[in-house]
Amino acid sequence: MTRTALCVLALCLLAACKREPAESVPPSPPAAATRAPAAQGTAMSTPAAATTNLALPDKDAVLSEGYIRTIGQMAYVWGWPMVNQINRRAAITQAPHPGLLDGVLPAAPRGQVGMLHDYIDPAETFVTCPNQDVVYGLGFFSLDEKPVVIQVPDFGDRFWVYALYDARTNQFGEVGQPYGSKPGFYLLVGPNWKGEVPEGITAVARSATELANAIPRIFQDDTDEDRKAIQPLINQVVAYPLSQFDGKMKTIDWATAPIIPKPGPKSDGETKWVIPEKFFDKSQFGKVLEIVPPLPGEEALYAQFQALMAAADKDPLIRQQLDKVAQQTEDEVIKSFFQWKHNGKPAGNNWNRSVNNAQSGLDYFNRTGTSKSNMFDNRPNETQYFYTDVDGDGKQLSGSANYSVTFAAGQEPPVNGFWSLTLYNDKHLFHPNELKRYSLGTKNKNLKRNEDGSLTLYVGAKSPGEEKQNNWLPAPDGDFSLYIRAYWGKPEVTGGSWQPPAVKRI
Repeated sequence: MTRTALCVLALCLLAACKREPAESVPPSPPAAATRAPAAQGTAMSTPAAATTNLALPDKDAVLSEGYIRTIGQMAYVWGWPMVNQINRRAAITQAPHPGLLDGVLPAAPRGQVGMLHDYIDPAETFVTCPNQDVVYGLGFFSLDEKPVVIQVPDFGDRFWVYALYDARTNQFGEVGQPYGSKPGFYLLVGPNWKGEVPEGITAVARSATELANAIPRIFQDDTDEDRKAIQPLINQVVAYPLSQFDGKMKTIDWATAPIIPKPGPKSDGETKWVIPEKFFDKSQFGKVLEIVPPLPGEEALYAQFQALMAAADKDPLIRQQLDKVAQQTEDEVIKSFFQWKHNGKPAGNNWNRSVNNAQSGLDYFNRTGTSKSNMFDNRPNETQYFYTDVDGDGKQLSGSANYSVTFAAGQEPPVNGFWSLTLYNDKHLFHPNELKRYSLGTKNKNLKRNEDGSLTLYVGAKSPGEEKQNNWLPAPDGDFSLYIRAYWGKPEVTGGSWQPPAVKRI
């Protein structure tokens, strides 16, 4: 982002902070799923949106070229994750029924979820940095129009979490093992929904936006026995509109879910969800300003953005200029977020760690960075992420070399859930290999430890030898990156005192 754009952002936020007292408080949906009200039928209400008495840009003002360029660039960086979300919902909800899009990705109509029955296929390109530690689900909703009930079976001691995201890619609700959530029926509603909560609902989670999506994650170890054991559980991970709720647990045999043909050509990288020349369409960025209410302090930004959109609507030349700005910002700003050094903050030994993931607030840097490089991560207390493109000496990881990652005895990621080390190619997707192995960690029961109790994992395009084969992550010939997940981390992980070991070139 240019220095000018940063200055404009600072001035906008400063103006917002100094605004006169608002006549009412903006909506503040609860972060956690709340217990259903004891008195059934109690309607929920949302406070009115904030207002301000400060002057706003006049819709008839003639904007200069430099001002258009500056505000346009800020709009692109700020709005990129939300345009991304809008387009994902539009695409995935075209599914006529729950199933597997192109045979690899769970998909469903709006108001439902699709589920995998095993690890995600390495051919998927819906999202970067998937993992092969959990069985995934996916669904998109319009929660003001159609509240959704999502079922939670009894997972016992198995790690699980239902990540619920709003249009900003922030999580809402607290549904999962880290929160002690009980089996039952969880009602997901939008910010303006005022209906009655029926008897039998376990808890209610309110999204800050009508656009929302759910990505259930249920841990599965890498054995045939666990693949079999998990099936009856995941078959109860079902979501449906509130109008279909009858208090009875519904089931779907996800192992026989139908394949849904995917329209359009296949991609060797992540599907391109944000198209620069369409970004400033009314159905894209314009839709964001319509369905995503400002956070406290964002009113000034919204005013500038709305004035910009009004000017572009009246003058085709301004719109042409904005399209050029969008492409330039994509090339000069957004693409750099794909490098891990621009995601999160340093974690030691040339690794970075996630910050503010899935709870970004006004941290636009990390929100946009995460949306570009590894969208749909979990909250820090649910999962801490560590990632690197380089070895311990700061050199790019490459298949032309071999590497080792050694966790000293007792120094594997300290977690209540599980941990893993995953390898991604230069597009942040899986590297196809004969072993069909993309990650190593808690799920693997055949890892070999060193005599002193330490654990060494080997990374490279060439096998480290038969004796070390179980501890080997195959790499592509070209550049790649490494990614550690620590699910439900202990204080050493969440507090930052635990550091990943250096990646050593052999």
